[in-house]
Amino acid sequence: MSTPHSPAPGPGALDAALDRAFGHPSGLLGRLGGKLMSWSNAATEHRVVDLARLEPDETVVVVGPGPGVGLDAAGKLAGEVIGVEPSPEMRRLCVERSGDRVEVRAGHAARTGCADESVDVVLSVNNVQLWDDRAAGFAELYRVVRPGGRLLVSAHEKWLPVTRHELADEAAAAGFADLQTWTWDPPGFAGLAAQLRAVKPG
Repeated sequence: MSTPHSPAPGPGALDAALDRAFGHPSGLLGRLGGKLMSWSNAATEHRVVDLARLEPDETVVVVGPGPGVGLDAAGKLAGEVIGVEPSPEMRRLCVERSGDRVEVRAGHAARTGCADESVDVVLSVNNVQLWDDRAAGFAELYRVVRPGGRLLVSAHEKWLPVTRHELADEAAAAGFADLQTWTWDPPGFAGLAAQLRAVKPG
């Protein structure tokens, strides 16, 4: 209840709370947001892993794995799986979910910590809209992917700052080829997903 000495939170306070829960998860709100994301994004996470057709000898990087649902699914299929996540809260949830089956490191799309051409597949679900510099992010992912390697990106279409076709153009500008983009309507209440698949030329 608000009083003259404690005004009701305005839109700015609400935006900040939502960002702490979902955009840049931190503290208790971040942990609660991670639990909710585990439920709401699960179908899309599993679909992207299925589309990637991961092999036991492949190295996979998951950019922004959040609470680690897709990271864990990839860890059951691929030989080496690395989650690159800026939020300490989300990194903790990833470790709780997957244990030592995957590697979880601090970083983001533009700073993965991976060597040149060391990765077979990059996956990212509901994270590209948070990249501070998408051009730098796509350039970094192109650097670390081996020739013939794959990139799969999915995001809530309504939260993308550009159209999915413009997003594909940005990936192409970084060097990716064979680009395909489409929408997918996941079960539940997650909303329409814009999805992108690309390959680094061999």
